[in-house]
Amino acid sequence: MLLLPALSSISSRREMRPLQERLAPRYATLAVDWPGFGDAPRPQVDWTPDAYSDFLNFVLTSVMVQPHAIIAAGHAATYVLKHAADAAPPTPRLVLIAPTWRGPLPTMVGGHRLFFDRLCAFVDRPVLGPLLYGLNVNRVMVRHMGAGHVYADPAFLEGERLRDKLAVVRARGARFASVRFVTGRLDPLASRDAFLDVARRVTAPILSVYGAETPPKSRAEMEALAAVPGVRTVRLSQGKLAVHEEFPDETMDAIAPFLSEEVSSAAMR
Repeated sequence: MLLLPALSSISSRREMRPLQERLAPRYATLAVDWPGFGDAPRPQVDWTPDAYSDFLNFVLTSVMVQPHAIIAAGHAATYVLKHAADAAPPTPRLVLIAPTWRGPLPTMVGGHRLFFDRLCAFVDRPVLGPLLYGLNVNRVMVRHMGAGHVYADPAFLEGERLRDKLAVVRARGARFASVRFVTGRLDPLASRDAFLDVARRVTAPILSVYGAETPPKSRAEMEALAAVPGVRTVRLSQGKLAVHEEFPDETMDAIAPFLSEEVSSAAMR
């Protein structure tokens, strides 16, 4: 079972650990960090969607070939959809957790702005770039961001969890991928229509899971995906963008029947 964390300033493979623990009695699992994310030092790279698509292709051809299923959160879900739409042979069953295709700033303002490119260039600069980045990922801002969009319980991000997230945002070189995600430079697709189109072209079974408390603009994209023929959807009674991390039992209950289906029946989308 391949598990792919979201692409966000505070995301790492550690967010998949609660699900891995619940999958462990039946499945072997592997969770990986996306390039430029995680808690390890990272190089200064102008990360692009093509680079992430290439990375995913590498994982699925050289690291874990034909896993039983792929479980992907946030933007990772759309990268997986995009890969599956063109894959030959078809990919295994897909579990998409709170799938997103557009970064936070474009989502807030309804599209791309030239200012976003200037912001990326500024954050890339030495001295001033780390200062600006640090102002936006300090302890107070990380907790505020978590409570606003990521976790239903404002107190969820405390203690060891908060320390883990701060280690992610404070890792050397973290700002380069982070600012590109926030400004939409890592968006794998350009529109909702493209998002829905790749979902229609996937022949593998798809299950989408999201929480009822997901922020409205992101939830609208997940509801649009739910309307695509053949996409099965479970809306949990609680949870925001990190529903798999905050409510792993409920998430596992939602995906377990889908994962245990026989291939012959699961393939009938």
